[in-house]
Amino acid sequence: MKRILVTGGAGFVGSHLCERLLKEGNEVICLDNYFTGNKENIYPLMDYKTFEVVRHDVTEPYYAEVDEIYNLACPASPVHYQYNPIKTIKTSVLGAINTLGLAKRVNAKILQASTSEVYGDPSIHPQPESYWGNVNPIGIRSCYDEGKRCAETLFMDYHNQNNVNIKIIRIFNTYGPKMNPNDGRVVSNFIVQALKGEDITIFGDGSQTRSFQYVDDLVEGMVRMMGSKDDFLGPVNIGNPNEFTMLELAENILNLTNSKSKLIHLPLPQDDPKQRQPNIELAYKELNGWQPSTQLKDGLLKTIEYFENKI
Repeated sequence: MKRILVTGGAGFVGSHLCERLLKEGNEVICLDNYFTGNKENIYPLMDYKTFEVVRHDVTEPYYAEVDEIYNLACPASPVHYQYNPIKTIKTSVLGAINTLGLAKRVNAKILQASTSEVYGDPSIHPQPESYWGNVNPIGIRSCYDEGKRCAETLFMDYHNQNNVNIKIIRIFNTYGPKMNPNDGRVVSNFIVQALKGEDITIFGDGSQTRSFQYVDDLVEGMVRMMGSKDDFLGPVNIGNPNEFTMLELAENILNLTNSKSKLIHLPLPQDDPKQRQPNIELAYKELNGWQPSTQLKDGLLKTIEYFENKI
């Protein structure tokens, strides 16, 4: 049994990760300030005697004896991270400093949940980990993009200067049950609008692409990364390389929900990436052949079922 700290543990991804770690027989501390996390996500986990929940903000230091740390704490959807951009960048930067400080003190292994947004609006497609990105440092998305980029820098510096055992993953678009219906992400937006019979809002002409990864595949990648050999630090892309346009996603959801919703187009937001697709060759090589196993249709059906019950 390991004692594992998951910051942002009541969030969409964090709650799935906590469940996986508990099922494997670990003791899990779920840390969350509930800015975007939801207590409902972790209610089913309360039956585990090895599960502990702490209300705490990672911008303040936290002290505990742990073996591993998964640092997931940060708003991840544009609606949420643009609501309070200063808070967002403080969460990424101070959260990294505080969790790295804890890892240094107790000699814990620590994983940073970074993001494909570090690539910005990419000029290389698909995006390999060697690509440094094309990011606007003063745009409306910068609080998130640059916050995560700075967190990666801090992780590498703590490793190089203090020999902290770090892991960095870059998460590409992820969806699944426990998503917040109002988080503004494209999958949840489209599903909720389709189920309610509302117009489906597509930004731009719908030709921009994303690669959608089911949450179970992400959690598998995270656990494998934490267990990878010590000299493999990352960053490593964790995402699904199957690429879809926004129009294709909307049509898939309309078909699966039997919705009569109409498609409408709105202006493209500032700095919205036109393409997003991971190169996952490194993950396959270093993480024991890791690759996504859930096809888009199968994942969407599970997610639609969740939202049908929620709505």
